[in-house]
Amino acid sequence: MRRTNIQGLVAQTVLPACTEPAPAGERVLGLRRHDTSLVAQTILFALFLFFAAALVASAAPGAAQKPKIRAITAFVRLNRANYADQIQEALVFLRAAKKQFEQTGYEVETIRITTQPFPEYTKDLSPEQALAFFRDYDALATKEGFDAAIGQAMVKDTDDASQAELLAKIIAQSKILEGSIVIAGEDGIHWRAIHAAAGVIKYLEANTPHSQGNFNFSATAFVPNETPFYPGSYYTGQGNDFAIGLQSANVVADAFASAKSPGEAETRLKDLLGVYAGEIEGIAKAMGQTGWKYGGIDLSPAPLKDVSIGGAIEKYLGAPVGSSGTLTAAAIITRALRAIPVKQAGYSGLMLPVLEDTVLAQRWTEGKLTLDSLLAYSAVCGTGLDTIPLPGDITQEQLEKILGDVASLAYKWTKPLSARLQPVAGKKPGDMTEFSDPFLVNAKIQPLP
Repeated sequence: MRRTNIQGLVAQTVLPACTEPAPAGERVLGLRRHDTSLVAQTILFALFLFFAAALVASAAPGAAQKPKIRAITAFVRLNRANYADQIQEALVFLRAAKKQFEQTGYEVETIRITTQPFPEYTKDLSPEQALAFFRDYDALATKEGFDAAIGQAMVKDTDDASQAELLAKIIAQSKILEGSIVIAGEDGIHWRAIHAAAGVIKYLEANTPHSQGNFNFSATAFVPNETPFYPGSYYTGQGNDFAIGLQSANVVADAFASAKSPGEAETRLKDLLGVYAGEIEGIAKAMGQTGWKYGGIDLSPAPLKDVSIGGAIEKYLGAPVGSSGTLTAAAIITRALRAIPVKQAGYSGLMLPVLEDTVLAQRWTEGKLTLDSLLAYSAVCGTGLDTIPLPGDITQEQLEKILGDVASLAYKWTKPLSARLQPVAGKKPGDMTEFSDPFLVNAKIQPLP
């Protein structure tokens, strides 16, 4: 397919100001901050959208097969003193980016803002003051319609565990805010952090409706900076970066539907998703001329309910996911993703979120998927244990053992994994969950191994 040099043409025709460097922290959408207002930003983006849309429309693949974009995530180094202005600046960019993708045929599910680990900008506040700040931030995110990750409570195993307790209370009182704890890294397995993360899970189980708060918390290991997917997203840069996360389980299904061999399945997926990824990257790079730096695409083929990665795998297997061959399918998907020649971000691996996928939820209910099988698939590149329903009487010690398994696997292979475990208060094996989140499917709770 012939590709238009979108980035160069847009820069030449629309954004000449971008060619003049500005001091760090002074550029907003390619202009110096003292010359820029929200009105000027909006006018500049309107011009950008017009030209970029015309340039890419003829090259875009057919709309019927296109993946959705799950998230456009902006990364901001939050300064508590002027955070409202920073958020508004990010929203100007995110809303214009969303409009651009939609004008070129890519539906956008969410816009998101991720910050550095929150203890960095609340360290001089009392717990009560920090909770009050995050109530205001959550209200702002709810009003403005963006998801918000506030980074990790603990990055190193020596970090203050009281910040984990604070994170649990922040999430419990919030509608939007999400956060995480690092349980393994280059320095080893973080056993204190594992204990703290298990405590957060039990707190959210007991203190949120239907124990649903754990949907907004994860324990992570080796997850890269600038990951667009939540809740393990965090930021260590200086600001004005962004990344894209895909919702492309439908593309895997299309690629696998008529494949006659493992090799053909891998090639078809690489080629088909590669077309869309290339188009998305072209648009994103053009946006990078606006003062926001493009950080890559997380190619993980995230599902959403009936847009099922479980169903896609079953097209390849000709059998229920969890049957023999599932690990091979996971490896095929991973190899295909890694071979796509775009700038990659985040996990860029197979996601098997049990409660976000209709087929996976059904196979979990039937007992065809287990904690151990999901961990085995993660060994050839998945994202760990994601949205796993658990009985409410699970102990903190049992949760620590599950988290320890995830941390041990991630440390062994130096690979990004996370755990989003969802014990449900008052529920026992055989009961159905009763989650009401629009991203969640309900499933039967299985006995612990």
